[in-house]
Amino acid sequence: MQHQSAIQAEEAVKIPFVGEGLLADAERESSIQASEVDDWANFRDDDIMQQQSAIQAEEAVKIPFVGDKEPLSSLAAEYQSGSPIMLEKIKVLNNQFAGIRRTRGDGNCFFRSFMFSYLEHILESQDREEVDRITTNVEQCRKTLQSLGYADFTFEDFFSLFLEQLECVLQGNEASISHDELLQRSRDQSVSDYVVMFFRFVTSGEVRKRSEFFEPFILGLTNATVEQFCKSSVEPMGEESDHVHITALSDALGVPIRVVYLDRSSSLRLSNHLLLCCTDRVTMTFSTQNDILYPASAAMDVLVSKRESQL
Repeated sequence: MQHQSAIQAEEAVKIPFVGEGLLADAERESSIQASEVDDWANFRDDDIMQQQSAIQAEEAVKIPFVGDKEPLSSLAAEYQSGSPIMLEKIKVLNNQFAGIRRTRGDGNCFFRSFMFSYLEHILESQDREEVDRITTNVEQCRKTLQSLGYADFTFEDFFSLFLEQLECVLQGNEASISHDELLQRSRDQSVSDYVVMFFRFVTSGEVRKRSEFFEPFILGLTNATVEQFCKSSVEPMGEESDHVHITALSDALGVPIRVVYLDRSSSLRLSNHLLLCCTDRVTMTFSTQNDILYPASAAMDVLVSKRESQL
């Protein structure tokens, strides 16, 4: 009996909820064991989430920050076994656009797509007036952050690197780069991440500066204040972008953006939303993943596509 009781006591330590007939000392420890099981359950949930994140990160690394240009047929191929309505909308998209360039789906894809699209536009157009214009806007964005209490050292390196990239895509100086070199720089994490952070600071500054305008839109997404939203959903790397980010960046830099929504709604018409009433330089679809699309017509300079993931 003593041997059997000892075994039961030992087993009780392993069991979170102690049943009738087990030793009294095991009963005294039951509340502790229940707490330990809760902790273990939480640990397992966190562990599973970490494992899923690790798998997603591993898959993301297989895709460069900015990919090669591909035909739109590659996008349609992803949905062959998916939503029929998406396939039909991609056909409509194919009538307007000729190519696609993928970006890594790491939460920074909007900013990376915008970065490459805009710099590629400057490289191909050699529009020095546009470079002068956006440089003036960048300086105003710097002053905005300073007025909001940001220390220069928190953002200055990001601003400097973006301005350096602008100068590099203009031809005729020692630092000038080719299209291939622009692509390689966009795939270089030390460059790409810095430019993404530049855009994130610009976006955050614009949202904070115009907090009364953006607050209703933010409240439609979260219960956070404008400041909390900027700190948790705008400034950190890896945070997804939505209409608040897009509008703020477009307004701050003065770069017109046309948003094309590619979704699973029954209408085959691609809905559009124009930010800034000017000739659009950047156009994008709105779903979960940002890619760069190239128009079949020369009337549009740049297109950033945000496509829906296949279910």
